[in-house]
Amino acid sequence: MKDPELRKDLYAVQAKVFRDDADSPALIINGVEDHIHALCLLTRNLAIKDVMQVAKTETSKWVKKQGAQYANFHWQGGYGIFSVSESNSAQVKKYIANQEEHHKKKTFQDEFRELCKLHEIEIDERYVWD
Repeated sequence: MKDPELRKDLYAVQAKVFRDDADSPALIINGVEDHIHALCLLTRNLAIKDVMQVAKTETSKWVKKQGAQYANFHWQGGYGIFSVSESNSAQVKKYIANQEEHHKKKTFQDEFRELCKLHEIEIDERYVWD
């Protein structure tokens, strides 16, 4: 999503969805035009896949109502989830807050590859990007 003001509104909507519909309050949400990062306190009452389904479904509905140019909006099929210890929470918040600056130097794809490698997660690139 190219419009930075609409992205800010989207993050607010997404925070409300995480809190009210997925019982997983967001501590920070930010991103750039091709992806979003959210640091959330995950509920014990829903599986992660259900939290993501609710967040993606509800925010997709909201985006589609923002104008004709968004009528075909959809999130990619997949997502990445990484757990964060409380001791690293401040560092992750800072990282998320600085997405615009960070992605002037590194693409989302390169970032995701590095995160997966760091956490020893094997990915099959035929299925990661859509």
